[in-house]
Parts: sequence; C-alpha cells; structure tokens
Amino acid sequence: MPDRDMKIQITELYIYPIKSLRPVSVRRTQLRREGLQYDRRFMLLKAEADGRYANIQVVRFPECALFAQALDGGDIVVTYLGEGGKEAPPLRVPLDPAVEDLQRQNGTVDILLFGSATRAFRVGEKYDAWFTARLGYRAVLVYIGDNRRAVLAHAPSPPPSAPSSSSSKSSSWFSYAASFLPSYLSQQQQQQQQAQVKGIGGGGEEGLAFNEAAPFLVTSRASLRDVEARMMPNGEAVDMIKFRPNIVVDVVPSSSSPSSPSSSDENEVLRAWDEDFWGEIAITDPAAARYRHRLALTANCARCVSVDVDYATGRRTDVVLKRLMRDRRVDAGSKWSPIFGRYAFLLPSSAGDGGSDEEQRGDTVFAAADVAVGDEVEVTRRLTERNVWAWPT
Repeated sequence: MPDRDMKIQITELYIYPIKSLRPVSVRRTQLRREGLQYDRRFMLLKAEADGRYANIQVVRFPECALFAQALDGGDIVVTYLGEGGKEAPPLRVPLDPAVEDLQRQNGTVDILLFGSATRAFRVGEKYDAWFTARLGYRAVLVYIGDNRRAVLAHAPSPPPSAPSSSSSKSSSWFSYAASFLPSYLSQQQQQQQQAQVKGIGGGGEEGLAFNEAAPFLVTSRASLRDVEARMMPNGEAVDMIKFRPNIVVDVVPSSSSPSSPSSSDENEVLRAWDEDFWGEIAITDPAAARYRHRLALTANCARCVSVDVDYATGRRTDVVLKRLMRDRRVDAGSKWSPIFGRYAFLLPSSAGDGGSDEEQRGDTVFAAADVAVGDEVEVTRRLTERNVWAWPT
C-alpha cells in the first residue's frame, strides 16, 4: 500500500541565462510567458567565413559544456572550466543591459532558431573576445531584450466553454496567442502569423526567447531512474542536466521527513514515462497554498546526440542516446528520435489565483507566477494518446 503522504513535487529548477552553457540551479524563480525568469535571454553565435552566423547549440558545439554560469546581483558570471580556465578571470555579463545602448553601439543580428525568427542585440566586443579566446573561433554574444520568436506549433488548445461564452473565450485566447508575435515583424507578417496561430486551433501560446520550441521543459526523476537502470552493467548515474530541463519533478514525502520514496510508492505515485500522457499540471505552494498555476504540456521532447555530451570534457560520447533508442521512439511525428521530457506553456490564470505582476487583457489574466523547489504538482488532465510532433520544417 503506497504512502498516502507521497506527493509529486518540483525537486529542481534550472535556468540557462546564456543558452547552451551549463545551467544555473535556482530554488525559487518566476514562471513567465516566455519561460523561467532570466532563462535563455542571451545566445552565442559563431561568425562564419561567409559573413553569416551559426547558432551555438550543444548538439553542434559540445564545448559549451565547459562554461559554467551563475547569477551574482545584476550580473551573469561565466567561468571557463576547460584548459587554462582556472587562471583566467571570469566574465561578468549584465543581466538586463539597455537595448537602446546596445543597438546604438553594437548593432543587431537577425536570428533564425528552430525555424522561428527574431532580431537580437550584440552585447559588445569585449564579451565576444572573451568567448572567442576560449572557443577557438570567432564568437558573438547577443541579447534578445523584449523581442520574441513566434511559436510555430503545439499551442495549448482553448479550454472547453459553454456555447454562450465560446465567442469571448475564443477571442481572449486568440489575443493571448497574438500578443506573442515578435514586435519587429511588419503588419502583414504579423497578420500572416496571427492567421497561422488561429489556424492551429485558437491556441494560446507564448512567444519564445532563445528557448527552442516552448517556454518550459518538464522532466521526471522517475524516468531518469529508468535511464540509469539501462546503463549496464552497474546502472551508472546520469546527470539530469544532460537533458537540459527547466522543471524537474519527483516523488517525495509531503511530511517534513526527506526520506527517499520506496520503489513501490514511486511506481504508484509517479511511474517512469508517465509524463508522456500529462496534458496539464497544476503547481501549488504546499506551505500556504498561496498560488495555483497551470502548465499545458503540449509536445514531446525528441532527443539527439546532445544527451551524450560529457560535461567534464566538452566532448560527445556514445552512452545515453542508444540506450533510449530501443523503446523510447514513441512519437510518430519524430519517429527516429527517443523521447525524454515534455514541452510546456504557462496558461492564463483566473483572477485571484495568486502570483505576481498580473496583467489583464480582456478575459485573460497573465501572471508572472512564483514557483519554487518543493511546490506540489498535480496532474489535472491526462491524455489517452501521446501527442504527435508537428513542428513545421
């Protein structure tokens, strides 16, 4: 009989202020429409010989794993962990630089990431030079500011509503989706993308920073334990950061005792790969029930060779991916790639749900929602079948 006090809770929260570098583990942060606060606001580019730029992502540039980052006041502090890194001073990058100054002094760069475009601001030559000296090729650091990338698929569907209210509900959800179209697009382009979002089914999606396909990635420790069990012969430990999540959940006792769940309790409360069928979750502060926020989980995260990056060496190995290929290719829309984790979006809240920095638009309330390690997670909607990947190519 499973312990009635066993609960699913958030056990880890990760942000990646500079995309593709090592994550920052945080105890408390905010859920925002574009992702966790400070997540993936900066990105590195490789300057190619032909004048174009390549997005520096872990899958193609595993050496990114040798850069650690931390938050210190209003700065991101970047430390190089590779050869000679201990002798080199760390780099301090302002978390919230003035984009007017960046544009005037350094200019902008057009970005195409995961098929979705935006315009980013160059941060400055001294930052480029610091990364260039350690990467061995010309690198450029850019900042997204308030610009956003359009979400091209997997919008959360509008909630069911009574016939009398369906028109207003549809309108508010469409406004929610349209509000995330990048501000620099022409009116015609915005109208085209509004039509595209509306054609997806009225989904209320969040504009993206330098996240790839969604604002949040949710993973489960129960599924990671299954991965570790495949690492024969000894069930070697696999670091969750290989999967680069934002929100990690696990089964923990709801009492003050931090004892680990037994396997029988875990299987009853949180089974490995159960998240494949989560459609919506609610996040609640267990101490005071100060808030209840909802995430829609709308797509599976297909995995590639980036999960085989060795964070100690900055090189790829052949360890994790092939262990998942046998039975985790479960998404018909991405049939050659194994699945680990779910993409998620912050849903509009109802007035009085808590959080902070609320903004009202029509019938929809947007909240920059407090979230913390230890918050309880409830699966409030389950799927009967897995989602199918349908990102446009």
